[in-house]
Amino acid sequence: MRSIWAGAISFGLVVIPVKLYSATEQRDITFRQVHRKDGARIQFRRFCTLDGEEVPYADIAKGYELPTGDMVVLTDEDLADVPLVTAHRIEVLHFAPAAQVEPIYANKSYYLEPEPAGSRAYVLFRDALEGSGKVAVAKVALRQREALAALRVREGVLTLETLLWPDEVRKPDFAFLDEDIEVRSQELKMAASLIDTMTEDFEPDQYHDSYREALEAVVQAKVEGNDVVRPSGLDLPDTKKQPADLTEILRASVAAVKGGRKSDDDQGDDKGSSKSGAKPRTRRKASA
Repeated sequence: MRSIWAGAISFGLVVIPVKLYSATEQRDITFRQVHRKDGARIQFRRFCTLDGEEVPYADIAKGYELPTGDMVVLTDEDLADVPLVTAHRIEVLHFAPAAQVEPIYANKSYYLEPEPAGSRAYVLFRDALEGSGKVAVAKVALRQREALAALRVREGVLTLETLLWPDEVRKPDFAFLDEDIEVRSQELKMAASLIDTMTEDFEPDQYHDSYREALEAVVQAKVEGNDVVRPSGLDLPDTKKQPADLTEILRASVAAVKGGRKSDDDQGDDKGSSKSGAKPRTRRKASA
């Protein structure tokens, strides 16, 4: 894993230097928008709605639209003046019972790894937090945006869970909440009995994304049937213009839909080919 942030946990007078890592990742299959006729990628360009001219990225600024339609343009200098005291610090505000930090506030989870100099303080804080049965409510700034957060312990590692602000959680406003709906005691007992019957431990490893697996199978079937498109004008190195090896195409396609090939595997394949004296194999990516 690669750290995305470095700073420190500020806990009273204790400062614990840490690195931040994304704890989760989306494994959805990603598709590109392409021209149905030839498989070429569709590009999106930024145009000014006033003069129709394409705008270079360097000339694009942030704008806040007023109800009148007027626009407040914010420059980098304007944003630099906004105070961000938690830019490199996870500031613990207080501790709260874990049950009070409801799941609906959860946004994104991260792992915290201690720097070598802070390992002892990290373990001390981790063990004390885990033994308390509480979570640490904190503030942290990630990507120039301050967020509310909760520190917990998972499998011996401190996790930072960014939280939505209270005004970002909608209040339920449904008519049935104001209705006097009667539930008979016998019905309630039967429902409770059904829940008890279906109760078992939650073991995440027994679940899988069957829809994603089905999509992968569709992609593999098209590759095996050589139902792929090479957009005209695609400039490839000479070593990749040789006849394709179906096994390599399939391997590359499966790796692509699962998030990309690992560079180490690529290097290993290249070394193996050079040792055996075999010609470089052509690798083509299927258009999904």
